Amino acid sequence: MSLLIKNGILVTMNNAREVIKADILVQQDRIVEIASQIDQPAQQVIDAHDMLVIPGLIQAHVHLCQALFRGCADDMELLDWLKLRIWPLEGSHDPDSLYYSALLGCAECLRAGSTAIIDMGTVHHSDSIFHAVQSSGIRYLGGKCLMDSGSQVPATLLDHSDNAINESMDLYQRWNGKGEGRIHYALCPRFALSCSESLLKQIQQLSVNYQIPIHSHASENLEEVRAVQQMTGMRNIAYLDKLGILSDKLILAHCIHLDEKEKEMLCCSKTNISHCPTANLKLASGIARIPELLAGGARVALGSDGPPCNNNLNLFQEMRLAALIQKPQYGPSSMPAEKVFELATLGGAQAMGLDKEIGSLEKGKKADIVLVKLGGWHTQPLAAARVYTQLVYQARSDDVYCTIVNGKILMQDSRLTTIDERELRAGVEDSFSRVARRSGII
Repeated sequence: MSLLIKNGILVTMNNAREVIKADILVQQDRIVEIASQIDQPAQQVIDAHDMLVIPGLIQAHVHLCQALFRGCADDMELLDWLKLRIWPLEGSHDPDSLYYSALLGCAECLRAGSTAIIDMGTVHHSDSIFHAVQSSGIRYLGGKCLMDSGSQVPATLLDHSDNAINESMDLYQRWNGKGEGRIHYALCPRFALSCSESLLKQIQQLSVNYQIPIHSHASENLEEVRAVQQMTGMRNIAYLDKLGILSDKLILAHCIHLDEKEKEMLCCSKTNISHCPTANLKLASGIARIPELLAGGARVALGSDGPPCNNNLNLFQEMRLAALIQKPQYGPSSMPAEKVFELATLGGAQAMGLDKEIGSLEKGKKADIVLVKLGGWHTQPLAAARVYTQLVYQARSDDVYCTIVNGKILMQDSRLTTIDERELRAGVEDSFSRVARRSGII
């Protein structure tokens, strides 16, 4: 299969950060040529005139299992949000409802220009998520959520540590590398308050032995930080460091409430931080000190978190907000548009451990490519703004014209090619009614 994208403005994100008018030739799943003009015939041709051609955006923290619960837990703080709403709803999933929730999340991400996601699943029926991911065509890193302890964790989510580990490793053996290499497994302990120390130690050892990434949450909420300190005698990041979990194999969502020592630990260990500005504001969790972390050498990516604490899976929104919320404290140039776009592309690729494969438009890399139309009034006049300004401050998710993953067109001109939208809507509606009734809270 070959694909030729012609006449676009390429925002390459290569080492030189070149922005060039050029054509891209894709064969199978890789970019094989970038040149000012490519005349070689291809099976598919897209004219990208007046479009920006960018590396696919990378969602560095989502919960596909929660897409079904959008709008069900508004105006709450984190721990109440979890205990009173999200955990009972997650625990009420069945295999079909989890499949449609995950497929809904994939559809939304693809429509909004995200070609890859870092996901945290739920405790049961994890195969359903992988089946949805496989059929959608999106690139994926994630796994079964691990929870074996915790206050007010419902019985429907409380797992035995041995079962949690055994199921995870079985899923790893069956799914890692599937979907033409798009699917990668991660060990996913929810957070310190729902995982015993024994479980966390086992996860750390498995990560080292098998080189499996770990995806978790930390220091999102002040009450969470206090509870971890009361339980362990240590602050959150220091506790993870004591267990040997901090490393470049770890993706930690949020990292808002940190002391100076914890910031240093995250930077020195090369732990990947997933910054989720919209969710952090909506849950009143706070604003992560991203400029300070970046100045210290931290590895930072961008994510939306789950639809019940964001209501959107839209990285254009996250980029704009990530740039804006830091400026009152750190100054107008503290989070420039080019840096924010880097977090949404190369930062996410690094968090996935795939920075040699995705995150930029370069010969030999995977063909994860997004085309963004600049025809809307909100992007005019085109000559006035740099491309990073257009992408971070002006563009919207509905400006995405085409989303390509692994060389395959998964969305073009608002139409998904791998997902039957009518079937998805029916499945979502039926599944939500069933889960809401079963949970007893809606």
